Amino acid sequence: MAEAYSDFASVYDELMDNIPYDKWASYLYGLLLEYNVNDGIVAELGCGTGNITEILASLGYDMIGIDNSDTMLDIANEKKYENESNSLYLLQDMREFELYGTVAAIVSICDSINYITEPKDLLQVFKLVNNYLDPKGVFIFDFNTRHYYKDIVANSTIAEDRDDISFIWDNYYDVETDINELTLNLFIQKQDDIYRKYQELHLQRGYTLDEIKELISSSGLTFECAYDAFTKNPATNNSQRIYVIARECGK
Repeated sequence: MAEAYSDFASVYDELMDNIPYDKWASYLYGLLLEYNVNDGIVAELGCGTGNITEILASLGYDMIGIDNSDTMLDIANEKKYENESNSLYLLQDMREFELYGTVAAIVSICDSINYITEPKDLLQVFKLVNNYLDPKGVFIFDFNTRHYYKDIVANSTIAEDRDDISFIWDNYYDVETDINELTLNLFIQKQDDIYRKYQELHLQRGYTLDEIKELISSSGLTFECAYDAFTKNPATNNSQRIYVIARECGK
């Protein structure tokens, strides 16, 4: 079974065409402006194929996209050249990412944080974020809640059949480990109407807001607020996706 996003990368954008990236980026942009990040360098952790990275670049930010999938970054770089942007894409694991200096803001959306399945590793991510932010710099990220994995998608199957691609998502949530196992079976049409099967395993951890706040505090960052995704309403126990804003607070 392939690692996450290896075979999926080539068809990621096609299958994720239901995600309103423009609206997501607009919401994120509003949060950046709210915290006075009007320009400067912004790094995105888990940038994938660069959809959000390139939108933020078009809004005037000097973007750095970081991802641990070279195949995803290949596509991101294609978008960079098409858009004639100056985005810099780095092949790095967010648990040990390195930048050339500090940045005005770091963002991470599309539940990239949930792929860090060990709290100690997520603490390391937060510590690195604090290290690479400008003084009082802003960290904005989202995550899928434990409620989402346990009560909404647990033990569910999602399937879709398209002209040249079919896929089956099988979810299994382990209540003892809080890990959601998502097995992705892809059937991609090649030549002569022959379909090739690919299989990937995606592991994501369901976190609670209290756990996230504790890790933020332990990392040296300062927690600012948490919103129910795409609103300005405070996050609740019923939130499925939460946006968190934190700030750098000394090295």
